[in-house]
Amino acid sequence: MPAEATTKDPTGTEEIVGPFADLIQRLGGDAWDIAAANIPRDLHWQTVLLTATIAALIWMVRSGHGSKGADGRERRTGLVQFLLPRDIYTHMSARVDIWLWVIERVLRPFWAVALLATVGPTTEQSVIGFLQWAFGATPALQPNYGWMLLYSLVTLLCYDFAFFSIHYTMHRVPALWAIHKVHHTAEVLTPMTRTREHVLAGPIWAAGGALSFGVAAGLFAYLFDGGITAATLFNVGFFSLLFGFNGSFRHYHVQFHYPVWLSKWLHSPVMHHIHHSYLPKHWDTNFAAVTSIWDRLFNTLYIPDKDEYTPWGIGPETQAQYRSSWQNLVGPFRDWYQMLFGGKTPQAGPASAAEEAQP
Repeated sequence: MPAEATTKDPTGTEEIVGPFADLIQRLGGDAWDIAAANIPRDLHWQTVLLTATIAALIWMVRSGHGSKGADGRERRTGLVQFLLPRDIYTHMSARVDIWLWVIERVLRPFWAVALLATVGPTTEQSVIGFLQWAFGATPALQPNYGWMLLYSLVTLLCYDFAFFSIHYTMHRVPALWAIHKVHHTAEVLTPMTRTREHVLAGPIWAAGGALSFGVAAGLFAYLFDGGITAATLFNVGFFSLLFGFNGSFRHYHVQFHYPVWLSKWLHSPVMHHIHHSYLPKHWDTNFAAVTSIWDRLFNTLYIPDKDEYTPWGIGPETQAQYRSSWQNLVGPFRDWYQMLFGGKTPQAGPASAAEEAQP
């Protein structure tokens, strides 16, 4: 961060330019190009290769066990079927993943640029202004790698809490569940299921992320007079490494468990498999993205048993309404119409508690 991070506003008051606002200023016209780079980190070939390598190691260690079929049951298979099971990648749900991914990628640059340039920097400057009002001038601490690590950790926790809060609300508020339900209509999990969202969901998630990053950036910009950056490893943020690695397995049929003691602090990928199950005992659990802290605090943490049965989707009674891409796109509008004029409220949960079949 350049030393001239502090400037003066028209009133003569020193104005701190935080890392978020400084980034936007330095990007300038390149912001559109960066936002338009529409391949998620967990779909880059390097991440795909790493994911496949780790999955192959799981196959070797567990003697062919550790992957699930389209029915959500663990099974023993050969290596090729373990990595690329035919019943999952030829499933109608996997094809819908692709079409929704294409639509989301086309629209992402429009709202990503808008939120990148507005919500994040505005939040950052609001936090800086409040802290200056409450505590006076910046203490202008001198950054070191320890402080940079703390900045990275606080940023991660802020983002994880924002993700948890939005996710929890989407499951509890019927009007928002109508949007988020599209993600849960996935009957199989593939790496592209991560971006299986309704077009209206993207701006909500992006706004939450920009807000959380702005809060963390504003706090540390005040403490360090704008002169701090997050810690990196090989020039990649620790948060990006952790979330990208975790995210590649969250929507993948191979089971990647953590030890129980670690799962109480960090979400293992298989814990998100539980979140996608329509069994009543699994519903409304494991909302966070990276840590287990918020789920523990709000009593929504569920640590699964090894090879636990997880039938994915929203349940047999309503799944047929979300089989095609078109059905997923119009689904929220149909639900809203029923809420406004039909006196019906979409249920946020599995369609039927009677479906809790056990293997």
